[in-house]
Amino acid sequence: MRRQQAKARSLQEILKRFDWLESAELLMVSKVSLEWFEQLPCAVTVCDKDYTILYLNGKSAEMNSKDGGKALIGKSLKDCHPPKAQKKTRKIMAASKPNVYTIEKKGKKKLVFQGQWKKGGRTAGLVELVIELPENMPHFVRTSS
Repeated sequence: MRRQQAKARSLQEILKRFDWLESAELLMVSKVSLEWFEQLPCAVTVCDKDYTILYLNGKSAEMNSKDGGKALIGKSLKDCHPPKAQKKTRKIMAASKPNVYTIEKKGKKKLVFQGQWKKGGRTAGLVELVIELPENMPHFVRTSS
């Protein structure tokens, strides 16, 4: 019971950071949404416009476990990246164009998306999604009918 209460409190704190809660009724919907988000099989990392890490889902915490995992929440994104990556991060924050690329690390191919998230039409920070790609992934070209 205590663990569930602590988890609920941490979810409420995360939701407040994003200012997603406008009323108590939204809390239950948001908690359910965040629970599936937490289990998403891709890494999700979110920072604010001052580069403070606001959220890492389970996969992101696992991916960043050597650097502290969930303990990175509240720390500066700048401390986690070398100067060259910091320069790219500043560029993404300043422009509305996301940075999207693929990498291969330890034999696993990944798609990386880094872009702005907005609040009230203004840039509020950055979100990074890292999705592991299957070895033989089909590619389809669809035409409109």
